[in-house]
Amino acid sequence: MCGILGIVAPHPVGNDLVCGLTALQHRGQDAAGVVTLSDRFHMKKGAGLVTNVFATPADTEALQGHAGLGHVRYATQGTTSVFDAQPFAVHYPFGLAMVHNGNVTNFAALRQRLNTDHHRLIQTTNDVELILYTLAAELERKNLAHLTVDDLFASVRSLFGKVDGAYSVITLIAGKGMLAFRDANGIRPLIFGKRQTPNGPSYAFASESTCFDYLGYELVRELAPGEAVLVTRDGQVHSSGAKPACGSFCAFEFIYFAREDATMNGTLVARERVRAGKLLARRVREAGLVPDIVIDVPSSAYFAASGLAEELGIPYRRGLTKNNHVGRSFIVPSQVERERLVRQKLNPIREVVAGKKVAVVDDSIVRGTTSKHIVRLLRDAGAAEVYFCSAAPPILHRCVYGIDMATKKEIIAANHTLDEVRAYIGADAVVYQSLEDLKDVYRDVAGCFACFSGVYPTEVGEETLGVIEAERELRQSERVNYGALAGGR
Repeated sequence: MCGILGIVAPHPVGNDLVCGLTALQHRGQDAAGVVTLSDRFHMKKGAGLVTNVFATPADTEALQGHAGLGHVRYATQGTTSVFDAQPFAVHYPFGLAMVHNGNVTNFAALRQRLNTDHHRLIQTTNDVELILYTLAAELERKNLAHLTVDDLFASVRSLFGKVDGAYSVITLIAGKGMLAFRDANGIRPLIFGKRQTPNGPSYAFASESTCFDYLGYELVRELAPGEAVLVTRDGQVHSSGAKPACGSFCAFEFIYFAREDATMNGTLVARERVRAGKLLARRVREAGLVPDIVIDVPSSAYFAASGLAEELGIPYRRGLTKNNHVGRSFIVPSQVERERLVRQKLNPIREVVAGKKVAVVDDSIVRGTTSKHIVRLLRDAGAAEVYFCSAAPPILHRCVYGIDMATKKEIIAANHTLDEVRAYIGADAVVYQSLEDLKDVYRDVAGCFACFSGVYPTEVGEETLGVIEAERELRQSERVNYGALAGGR
């Protein structure tokens, strides 16, 4: 999972790119990078947070040009080496720079094809390099001296036939403009925005609308599944290939990953989380539970908890305080580090929970280790009973599209019964949202529920799953060492 940003403007964009990336920091904490284009590419990237990589005014002053790309990375495929950090750039057949969010599922086959058919030496394990070289190979087939807008869109359509998986992509093409596109299923988000300036309009593409709020851009619309949009050097906007509706948009964006103040597929993320919490009340009642209070696991579960409390007619309370200077524990390198961050991040308010039957709502349960620690915190603070409520159904399958859930053997619900999950985390009860209710909540705004159902919107065989599992196990060992480089998470 990553956050991406691209800006074309009648003024230098380096500062705006760095500022905009801070609004996407929740989407990746491994590395950050920016590339701008003037008469050449200017690039800076490194390990850690945006504020670590761009720590001094000199870091942004060097980013010259009126067009540029930014990226924050959480590695879900390949290594966590700084060498794999985005953006990536090549200089033939044009100067091309690219950022992407998602996961290519036919990585090995595509790598082999590029090497054999196009003599491309793939130097990293980042799949954006494969997308970049595939686009470059398609452009090489055109009349480079007279490359048209239709040629660019035709190259993207051909790329769709070769690259499988989920990907939202923004590309700088020297001498031509900025090209953005989403895979045909629209699994990962990509939005288009505009800002009027005294010198003419600025255009931007980004993963989430909150980025535009920071930068003063108006959200024009979301790119449709399979759509490509080109903003030319003179500010003309061209579009091609849009498919209708929300496609197979990832439900986990709404459940956890996106910020609650983001708008996705025409709806506010916070609003959908409240609806999910209201439907969760049905499962709490069916379990015969009558909590005294509802609390949330800050902060992605707040709106689900408030919806649950409202529907049950019992008080919502803030029972856990959050240290906002600690990053998201879901996307850190190792289990040891995740547990350390949870201890640093959350502290129970004893007077709120002591002697109470507490329904604690989290966005989901993946490995169960964080849930176990939260239950222990609440018991130590004097809670009489703890009911652990998940706003998502049981996660049973690996995500192959860019959210690094865990390996199948680490996913607790995939390997244990409900009662075994309850016993492991130490709760008096565990309540999951039902898949049917979740699909009802998100029926108009999401279409991929594969981590719950095992039904993938693209062809995913056992071989692909095996490769992804093996890569994650390798990456886990690498990230333990890499974490020291990315200090400040």
